Amino acid sequence: MDWPALQQTVAGCRACALCQGRTQTVFGAGHQQGQWLIVGEAPGAQEDALGEPFVGPSGQLLDSMLQALGLSRQTDGEPNRSVYIANALKCRPPANRTPQAQELQACAPFLQRQIALQQPRTILAMGKTAAQALLGDPAPLGQLRGRVHSLGGSSVIVTYHPSYLLRSPGEKAKAWADLCLAADTAGLPQK
Repeated sequence: MDWPALQQTVAGCRACALCQGRTQTVFGAGHQQGQWLIVGEAPGAQEDALGEPFVGPSGQLLDSMLQALGLSRQTDGEPNRSVYIANALKCRPPANRTPQAQELQACAPFLQRQIALQQPRTILAMGKTAAQALLGDPAPLGQLRGRVHSLGGSSVIVTYHPSYLLRSPGEKAKAWADLCLAADTAGLPQK
């Protein structure tokens, strides 16, 4: 399945009950051949309304974090400086609750196919749910951070979700250390 077919399949998905409450699916955004993949948890209200991941305050913080590394979600940038952004879930959970295991399982093939099509060099897992969806490791976020994991041919770095950083700004230094680890692992020259 290529990108357009996958996006169409996601848009018509009815594999779990989340399809009943969505405005639209949130497939992903950014450079589909970018060497970086950012994976979040699930769409929030703004993402559900706009059909794009990481918009609003969390998206602005994510964009600032990426810009600090010289990265961008623009679709026409250099692949080694470009990111594609997706979520573990493609539909918004009610009241932004944590995704349930069966919902993550229903969406897992979509994220796996996005990874296979993109073939990113580096994956940033933003938050515990994204990390667990990618790695299948139930360990707490604190135990998953600070090291390089492997998924197929990609390096996976786990960090805090931007919405958490907005609520807990004291953790931004740790998130910056995670981003630096990702940049070093990717061999990304600092700008």
